[in-house]
Amino acid sequence: MNWSGLESLLSGVNKYSTAFGRIWLSMVFVFRVLVFVVAAQRVWGDESKDFVCNTRQPGCTNVCYDHIFPISHIRLWALQLIFVTCPSLMVMAHVKYREGKDRKYVELHNGSHLYANPGKKRGGLWWTYLLSLIFKAGFDISFLYILYRIYHGYDLPRISKCSLEPCPNTVDCFISRPTEKKIFMLFMVVSSTLCIFMCICEMIYLVGKRIAKVSQVRHDNQRVLFAEQHELNNIAPPRSQYRRTDPTLAESQLSLNRREKATEYATSTTL
Repeated sequence: MNWSGLESLLSGVNKYSTAFGRIWLSMVFVFRVLVFVVAAQRVWGDESKDFVCNTRQPGCTNVCYDHIFPISHIRLWALQLIFVTCPSLMVMAHVKYREGKDRKYVELHNGSHLYANPGKKRGGLWWTYLLSLIFKAGFDISFLYILYRIYHGYDLPRISKCSLEPCPNTVDCFISRPTEKKIFMLFMVVSSTLCIFMCICEMIYLVGKRIAKVSQVRHDNQRVLFAEQHELNNIAPPRSQYRRTDPTLAESQLSLNRREKATEYATSTTL
């Protein structure tokens, strides 16, 4: 399998990912793909050749091997890596679709852009990214469950009992290097668990950031609405319309009016 082609393809997703997504992608290639290609394939390369049962009955060894190993660990992990990494291509395809749509919009509207940044996780791209995280975590959980159900746990016993036909009776079967294979199997299980944890952290980060942003926008809108509803009106006329009067001037004017009235009264009496 050409893992280098898959690596180069998924490297483009790295620039559209968050910090958690970059850590997840590094863990996938370093702790899973690299270990799978370099070490795991060699460890499981002799599982069928060195599988031995204490009988010479023709076909018994093949039947027991098929019963103990319904599916090879290597092939199961290869399928797991393919299914886990494919959802990241959804994000990349959505970004490419946005870029193509933006180019057409620029041609039709004289240079104005439809998207300021096609790779910005907003609108539909945000939902695509969140859906890809759900798929990645779901595939990892599903394959861990399949591995647990097929092999009845994450263990490889040194001796396996088999009594299937055409075996004449219950025979003992032995796999090669069970301890080493068990260590690699546990390593791959722990790596998958860490990747699931990183996906969950990234989902919490995305949803929390979205909730905080929506809350901030709602708070700003409420502040603007409150300011508009409680805008102060000029009920009283401005102070410039009021004329200041001197109280001493009012008293002197009153006394002057009294003197004028007294003079008018004396004149009328004389006449």
